[in-house]
Amino acid sequence: MTAAGVTLGVVVKGWPRLSETFIAQELKALEEAGQRFDIWSLRHPTDRKRHPLHDALKARVRYLPEYLHDEPLRVLRALVAARRLPGFAAALGLWRRDLARDRSRNRVRRFGQACVLATEMDPSTRALYAHFLHTPASVARYAAVMRGLPWAFSAHAKDIWTSPDWEKREKLDPASQGAVFGATCTGYGAEHLRSLSPGPDRIELIYHGLDLSRFPAPPPRPRDPKGAELRLLSVGRLVEKKGFDRLIDALALLPADLPWTWTHMGGGALHAALVARAETAGVAGRITWRGASDQPEVIAAMRAADIFVLPSRIASDGDRDGLPNVLMEAASQRLPILSTPVAAIPEFITDGVSGVLSEDAPQALADAILALARDPSRAVALAEAAEARLLSGFTMAPGIARLNRRLNELQGIAQP
Repeated sequence: MTAAGVTLGVVVKGWPRLSETFIAQELKALEEAGQRFDIWSLRHPTDRKRHPLHDALKARVRYLPEYLHDEPLRVLRALVAARRLPGFAAALGLWRRDLARDRSRNRVRRFGQACVLATEMDPSTRALYAHFLHTPASVARYAAVMRGLPWAFSAHAKDIWTSPDWEKREKLDPASQGAVFGATCTGYGAEHLRSLSPGPDRIELIYHGLDLSRFPAPPPRPRDPKGAELRLLSVGRLVEKKGFDRLIDALALLPADLPWTWTHMGGGALHAALVARAETAGVAGRITWRGASDQPEVIAAMRAADIFVLPSRIASDGDRDGLPNVLMEAASQRLPILSTPVAAIPEFITDGVSGVLSEDAPQALADAILALARDPSRAVALAEAAEARLLSGFTMAPGIARLNRRLNELQGIAQP
């Protein structure tokens, strides 16, 4: 893609990130639908691996100063140039009001990054689109106001539930230079954002869905219940809201006559603490920690597993899952799912119909694992129902079509 072809600036928190395959999937689909954009990342990559989707994108990736002191001359030049932009005074006023309520270094950094974005974006850019309602949307909002451009956002989970209501209201209010529209990936999140919005039409519910052309057909799922080792799998960051601490405690409660292994895929800050917890619980020898893994590795592990377990819960700071894509990926491989009725998970999994939604107490999780292990035919039936739910309501194409239309409207591009 040539710079002259860019009409949209996409602001993301970090690029590429293994835990955000859904963003790469969306952007690849939008690129195929004809969107022409640059990706502006607030952070440099920390993951050692990349998904194939990241390499498939043709969009140019630009990195803003992750910390302002890392590139002082670039930031200074941007501040000087930004002062000449028609909306600089208005953006500065918005930022000062925000800073009065959030006196943090992050808030200062957002304005500096916005100045760089506003002054370095391609002149042909017609609009900005931010993935995540917190920091990326702030940077996009300030930069859009400086340049006199419309902007929109896509909100997911943590950004919705850990952002203050005052900030969400203002990012949705046209009187405060808010977004023209916001997309979100769950009905649970959409209902909350609509309650803060001056108009429900400003929030678009767009499930991520899956591009099933990138996934192999599911493997056969016979399992001999007589003495066969039960292979449990979880995929997710090692953070509080994923509930893996309680799953470890649950594994320790499984009966001695049940042979099992648990494989975990994903990185995260709680790795050392959870490894120690498993040692204390006496189950460390049955656990494999795979670390950060790309999507082909995840799908291969799903095809080899017997039950997918994601014991999500609401974290102490209010953070929670939306609708984790890994549940849909597990369904695509006809892998029985055990999760919890948290946030938007019940929008995809119906307890007793397309999976099992358990309380996240260790004994409840252990009982649910044991019940699935002892009734493999029921587990297969639940997995088949989850696959049918995926095919009927959670494929990617319908959501991408709606998002593409909204983004074209945002940029003033005539619809075909």
